[in-house]
Amino acid sequence: MNQASKLLVAKDIWKNYGPVQVLKGVSLELDKGEVVSIVGASGAGKSTLLQIVSTLEKADKGELFFEGNALNNLGNKQLAQYRNKSIGFVFQFHHLLPEFTALENISIPGWIAKTPKKKVTNRALELLDFMGLANMANKKPNSMSGGEQQRVAVARALLNSPALIFADEPTGNLDSENAASLHDLFIRLRNEMHQSFLIVTHNELLAKMSNRTLQMKDGEFI
Repeated sequence: MNQASKLLVAKDIWKNYGPVQVLKGVSLELDKGEVVSIVGASGAGKSTLLQIVSTLEKADKGELFFEGNALNNLGNKQLAQYRNKSIGFVFQFHHLLPEFTALENISIPGWIAKTPKKKVTNRALELLDFMGLANMANKKPNSMSGGEQQRVAVARALLNSPALIFADEPTGNLDSENAASLHDLFIRLRNEMHQSFLIVTHNELLAKMSNRTLQMKDGEFI
């Protein structure tokens, strides 16, 4: 693998939890503007791999490179800055703060990055408009549908213009109509914003819409 030309490279990732070997020397690479899905049965190691390549968790062994830069040697503070500025997260449950409006929830990564408040607000409003949620800016999560809440979560992930978004079962909590709408949104973001995604999913339709699908079984790609 030529990690310098790749957006993300993971080499020989191993992970144990006690006596259980969860990942067995997994390697993957991802190009800019690519949507890659990881599929497989529950317990195959998909979410663990996503946690490790997104630096939320540490591997027992292996190497990680992002835009050619080694991540293994970064301290916790540097990794937190990398996560805030270079990557975004979308989870099965939207994790919106209930006391904040849609606009405020989307703005949080910008506030953490200490971006000027006006710039953050303008970007958040742009993203709300892109998501078809311009009228939801001042609504709180409890007055939105599940699909609307997940779109706000996607907008939050995009706020700092990350190079890569990690999504862990992003449609797992949505009905089929909202799931299909979210799939279309991901593909539109790839086509219009050249956005890259690494997605763990059980949803076959989303996997088929991806550029590539990687099948995982018993801690390895097959």
